[in-house]
Amino acid sequence: MSQHKATLTWKRGDADFSYKTYSRNHQWDFGPESSITASAAAQYLGDETKVDPEQAFVASLSSCHMLTFLAIASMKKIVVESYEDQAIGHLEKNEDGVMAITRVDLYPKIEFAGGQEPDKATQEKFHELAHKQCFLANSVKCPIKVNLT
Repeated sequence: MSQHKATLTWKRGDADFSYKTYSRNHQWDFGPESSITASAAAQYLGDETKVDPEQAFVASLSSCHMLTFLAIASMKKIVVESYEDQAIGHLEKNEDGVMAITRVDLYPKIEFAGGQEPDKATQEKFHELAHKQCFLANSVKCPIKVNLT
């Protein structure tokens, strides 16, 4: 149906190319005026001031879930005023003993327009539908859990 492109660019520069010294910083380009400098996670010798691939993975899942949730709410004529999520991805050894994001926990906090807040069961149903319809959730094998308070 559609293609989604990103260009990744990394250059060594003047740095020595040994495991502990080469730069992990690189560019993600998504089109005109849309670029992000990324790096490895700090514990893997990356720049902690840059987004790392694991953070981007977690943010992408959270973003996809939110966008799908908003679409569902709008089609049901329920106005969402704000949506915030403190998503957490768990990087650990999987059942095969290799490092992987083994699960992602979402903690959405949603504010609805006055008098329109659906009951908890309806919100849970919306989140279940959002999970089932989220393109990225359908593309990964780790569980994604929505934690409502």
